[in-house]
Amino acid sequence: MRIENSTRGTVLADKAWTARGYWPRLVGLLRRRSLEPGEALVLDPCTSVHTAFMRFIIDVVYVDRDNRVVKLAPELKPYRMSAILRGGRSVIELPSGVIRETGTAVGDQLLFDSPAT
Repeated sequence: MRIENSTRGTVLADKAWTARGYWPRLVGLLRRRSLEPGEALVLDPCTSVHTAFMRFIIDVVYVDRDNRVVKLAPELKPYRMSAILRGGRSVIELPSGVIRETGTAVGDQLLFDSPAT
């Protein structure tokens, strides 16, 4: 799946996948050693994240039901936990630096585009 910031005209990820259900969301990126450029994990539904036992820093983008950015957590270090975000729907976990590189800001509109099969 591709995630585009239509407000800024930038691409956050072109190799994103979604974790739905309790266990896939709980495990998230814990088994990974890193996220490669262009990769992202979308946790849906999700209003809070943890980085317990993770081995790397991530950028976290919180979006509402309309895929509008409602909160950002750039460079979230391992062994941290975010506050619960009311009004949030999904969380996108990205490689560290993507928020800064793409200029993503609260209020931006994101588009999720699945590749044609």
